Amino acid sequence: MGVLLLVDDDAELTRQALTLARGLGEVEAVAAAPADLPVERLWVADLPDAYAPGAWATAVEEVIERAQPSAVVAAGTQRGNEILAHVAARRDLPFAANCIAIGGGEPLDVTRVRWGGSLLEEARIHSPLPLLSVAPHALPAVEESGSPATEDLAVSPAEGDLAVQVSEHVDDVQTGVSLAEAKVVVSGGRGVGSADGFAILEELAGLLDAAVGCSRVVTSAGWRPHTDQVGQTGTKVSPDLYIACGISGATQHIAGCKGAKKILAINSDAEAPILASADYAVIGDLSEIVPAITAELRKAKTP
Repeated sequence: MGVLLLVDDDAELTRQALTLARGLGEVEAVAAAPADLPVERLWVADLPDAYAPGAWATAVEEVIERAQPSAVVAAGTQRGNEILAHVAARRDLPFAANCIAIGGGEPLDVTRVRWGGSLLEEARIHSPLPLLSVAPHALPAVEESGSPATEDLAVSPAEGDLAVQVSEHVDDVQTGVSLAEAKVVVSGGRGVGSADGFAILEELAGLLDAAVGCSRVVTSAGWRPHTDQVGQTGTKVSPDLYIACGISGATQHIAGCKGAKKILAINSDAEAPILASADYAVIGDLSEIVPAITAELRKAKTP
């Protein structure tokens, strides 16, 4: 029996998931359109144009019945996790999300990321059909292409499968540097004090060609939009330099910025948890420190 791979919209993450799937055996895949993946067979599902997780779960179940795979693997995206959660609920099976490694044998041993990357869990899946998603950017992507045999899959979703659908995609309105791609991120937390307090962070970011981020408490207060949030439930960043201003350093926030090469923390609290993760720290009032850094940068840039 082979392994079934759920093809995601994100091609790179799909190929990362394929790396793990290959460790379980020959791979077949199910997708909404033909793809140049190096798999044994590609099931092309006839599904509504609008994404409906229930309908996708029905398609996956249809392939499970036909192909009898030994496991089902998906990328650990919102879509991949949602579809496998539906399959798990329908079949009363356990679902292991965000896996980064597997071990042979039955039951299957897995290593998976927990708590936003702050710890790794060794688990054993007692299931006739393991359902696994692969943590993004934890494994190398399969690079080669392929021309798999394709088989059309006619799917007849039940009325309830279409109860939830994506009806519209709204693109983020971005100005300046993208938070996810920025080489420098200047981020603010509760210590900034207000929405207006971010003006000095924006000024500093402008000089550094940086993006401006924030902690969850800031978005909860309505000071910044959710698209600016760095953390477990926001954007995970990996800049060369992360400047954390007035951020206490909750585990969820550290999960979003721990990929930074260097962290500079500016905080009035010498006991703030973020200092344990910082490479450099300045203890004091950020409303004085940040403008002072900005002033020195302006001097350095003046011919």
